[in-house]
Order: sequence, then C-alpha cells, then structure tokens
Amino acid sequence: MTLRLWSPLAAWIFILLIPGLSEGGKLLVMPMVGSHWLSMKQVVQKLAERGHEVVVLKPEVSWQMGEKGEHAYTVKTYPVSTKLEVLDNAFKLYFATHLKSKPFPLNFLALYNISVNVFGIFFRQCKELFSSTETLQYLNQSGFDAILTDPIFMCGATLANYLSLPFVFFMRGLPCNLHFEAAQCPSPLSYVPRTFSFNSDHMTFFQRVENALIALLERFYCNGYYRAAIQLSSEVLQRDVSLIDLLDSASISIMRFDFVFEYPRPVMPNMVFIGGINCAQKKPLPKREHYGEGYLPDLLLTELNEELENSFYIPD
Repeated sequence: MTLRLWSPLAAWIFILLIPGLSEGGKLLVMPMVGSHWLSMKQVVQKLAERGHEVVVLKPEVSWQMGEKGEHAYTVKTYPVSTKLEVLDNAFKLYFATHLKSKPFPLNFLALYNISVNVFGIFFRQCKELFSSTETLQYLNQSGFDAILTDPIFMCGATLANYLSLPFVFFMRGLPCNLHFEAAQCPSPLSYVPRTFSFNSDHMTFFQRVENALIALLERFYCNGYYRAAIQLSSEVLQRDVSLIDLLDSASISIMRFDFVFEYPRPVMPNMVFIGGINCAQKKPLPKREHYGEGYLPDLLLTELNEELENSFYIPD
C-alpha cells in the first residue's frame, strides 16, 4: 500500500469522525451479515448521526440485519433467492463442525468442507447483486465518496473496484492470513500460528513443522474458498484478478480486535486496531445460580461484566 493511496482516504475518514469539520460525505456500507454487522452497525450509526449520508446495502434475506429500532442511516436491499432456512441450517452445521474435536489433518478437512459450503451461499448472493440491474443503476448514479465493507466474502471489495471508489475494511480477520499478506506484513512461521493449527505463539519444533505445512496449504484451500468469488470478480471487472488484487488496494483496514486476543506480529501503518470483542451489543452475564453452585464466583461475574462494558470503543 503506497502513501499516495492511503493518505487521502485516511484524511477523509479522520474528517468524518470529527463533527463540525465537514458538511458530510456520502458513504456506501456493505457489511457481512450476522455478528459482524452488530459491531459495524455502531460505527455506521455514529457516522450517520454526525451528518454524513450513509447507505447500508444488504440482501433481502440475511442474518441479524433486521432493523428493529430507529437508525439514522438508509437501508437499500437487493433481491436474492436464498431462503432464511438455508442460512440457518448452514450455520448450524458450520457451528457443529467447529465443536467436534478431530486430529490434524481431519480437523482441517472438516472445517474446509463446511466453510466452502457456507461461503458458496454468500457468493451466490453477491452474484445476484451484480445481476440486479436496478441496484447497479442506483449505485452508479448515487455519487458515493467511498465504501466501508467487511471483506470476508470479497463482495464489497469487488463492488468498490467495479464502482472505482476508495474503500475501507472493517474486519475481524480473513482466512489464510490474507489480511496480513495483502498488506505485505511479515509473517514468520516460527512464532505466528496459522489458522486451524490451534497452536500458541510458543511452539515446539513439531508444532512449527505443522505450522509450516498449514502455511503451504493455505493458498490451496483459500483458492477453494474463494474460487467462485474470484470467478465472479473477474467477470464483473472484465480482467483476471486474484485474492490479493482485491484486497491490497484497501486504503485503511480497521481491525476489530487487539493483541489481548491475538498474537503479537508486525503490522502496517494503515492497519488501525480499535479493540473490542466481536459484538458491541452486550448483555450482563447471568447470576451464579444459572450456572450451578460454585461455577462462577460473584467477583468474577462482576469483573467480566466490567470488561464487557469497556469492550468496544468508538472515537468521539
């Protein structure tokens, strides 16, 4: 990422977050559904409340994106053929697969297969976005300044390239180390554990060998995850693209985690860590009697609830 690409949008985002310095920008938001949206929603609401015109683009059928309360942003939907029952069943199977304990490489194969299945559902929704003439006409004529998106399914990055707009990632992470590779971050195998290894950053020799093997396999299985997305992006953009092509032109990556939950590693200046857990919407943990006698002391419950209260930060 060059300074020439990063600096203008960094200044633009900085202006957006400070009330009174701008008449307001026009921002297109393309979130990922489910818990990812519950965190992004807080930032989107703040930007809209500060006078910026914000449009959230989402499929007609989605998880956790129903608008039950008042909000200051506009919601634009596009038609999809997926039924809610299909999404629910796919997620239940995905969740159940993660709970099953299997040795390597059986754990890797099981997680790979279920992930390909879930990713395929959302890639079809993205394809239906680019098949909606009415939606594309609206997007082309709306004059957006930038796109804020979660890149996990690549649809937002593809749309940003299609509309020739600068874009910002708001993300928890990507499989296969892609969010660090696209930003050209060093990623030494000796102490940065790969996804699905379940190792810590203090690895034995054999765990490092396992880590290296997983790193060799990452591009293979990520190409499997994203094969449909890459094919769609190439068709939409009318040129051959790779995963890195879609990701490395992001102006800023807003990382929704910190090193309390991650391992220390080298990062780039345009990667901004905002801290917090996965969802900004939180509820107090139940009292001890709900867990059974002696399971969680009252003091621990109090401390955990305090952590939840301070778990997400939005700059004033």
